[in-house]
Amino acid sequence: MEAFFKKAINQFAQNLPFVIYKKPNSNTISGLFQQNDSLFEATDFTEKGFVFASFDGSKTFLIPENQSETISTVFQKKEIVVSRNESNSPNELAKKNFVNLVAKGIQAIGNNEFKKVVLSRKETLELADFDLISVFENLVQLYPTTFVYCFYHPKVGIWLGATPEQLLKAKDKEFLTIALAGTQKDAGSTEVVWPKKEQEEQQFVTDYIVEKLKNVASEMVVSKPYSLKAGSIWHIKTDISGTLNSSSSLREVALLLHPTPAVCGFPKDKSKAFILENENYDRSFYTGFLGELNIEEQTDLFVNLRCMEIEDSQAHLFMGCGITKDSVPEKEWEESCNKSVTMKKVLDCRF
Repeated sequence: MEAFFKKAINQFAQNLPFVIYKKPNSNTISGLFQQNDSLFEATDFTEKGFVFASFDGSKTFLIPENQSETISTVFQKKEIVVSRNESNSPNELAKKNFVNLVAKGIQAIGNNEFKKVVLSRKETLELADFDLISVFENLVQLYPTTFVYCFYHPKVGIWLGATPEQLLKAKDKEFLTIALAGTQKDAGSTEVVWPKKEQEEQQFVTDYIVEKLKNVASEMVVSKPYSLKAGSIWHIKTDISGTLNSSSSLREVALLLHPTPAVCGFPKDKSKAFILENENYDRSFYTGFLGELNIEEQTDLFVNLRCMEIEDSQAHLFMGCGITKDSVPEKEWEESCNKSVTMKKVLDCRF
C-alpha cells in the first residue's frame, strides 16, 4: 500500500492526472495514473477508463485506460481517532439562506411546479497542513461500504468523496441501478422507522427510474425498499435490475438516469431548472457521476455525493436535501449539517 500511495504522491508532484478509488465493501484500492496532462472526454461511452462528469452534463472528463498506468493494492485496516472540531459549524447567514431556499422550494411544490426538488449548499473550510493521501486513507478507513475516490487533474482540480449511491452497473446487456433517498441520523438502533415524508421521497425516485428504464430495458426486477447505513447516516434503498434492449446504448441509459430524482427532483427538467436558477452557486461535479467505464468489460458508475473539492488552502463541502410538500425548512437545515459531518470527520482524524 505504501508503494501505491507513493506513486500517487509522485504523480501529484508532477502535475499529472490520476484517480485512486475503492469500491464498496472491497479490499482493493485501484489507480489509473495518466502518462500526460491532456484533458480527455468521454463522448459515446465506448471509451475505456475512469469517467468524471458534472451535474449539468456539460463536462464528461475521462482518464483513459490506454493513456494510463493501472495499479492496485490491498487495503489494510487501521485504527483511527476522530476529533470533534466544533469550530467548523456554519454561520447564521448560511442557515438563513438555506432555510429561505428550502421555503422557496416548498412554495414551488405547493404551486404544482414539481413534486420534489433536491436543494443543496456549499460550505467552505480553511485547511491547515492538508495531506491528500491521508484524507483519502481516512475516507477508506471510515466509510468501507461506500465508493471512495480521489480524483486529480491539473486542468480540473482535486476532488475526494465517499458516496453510497450507485448510478449504474452494467456488463454486456445486464444492468443494475438503485433508488436511494430519505435521510436519518444514526441513533444507534438497527431498527429504523421512516416517516411518511421520507417514504414518499423514496417512492418518487423509484417510480421515476422504473418509468424511464421501461423505454430501454426489459425483464426488470424491483426490490422492496430497505434501510442502508452510510457512515452516520441511514438511507432508504431499492435495487432495480434488468436487461437492456439490443438497440439501447450505455450512454443512453446513463443519461436517462442522470441526474436522478435523488439529486435533482421530479419532474427532472423543471426541478433542475429551479436548482440552476435558485441555488446561487455552481454544483460543478457535486451530484455528477464518476467511476469505471468499460474496464474489464464492465461499467461501474456512482453518483458524486458526500464529496469535497480542494482549492488552494480551502475545502469546499457540498450537502443536499430532498424537498417535498411535507418538508420543514429547519429540519432540512439540520439534515444538511448531519451530512456535512461525513467530510468534516476525515479532515479531523489521525492514525
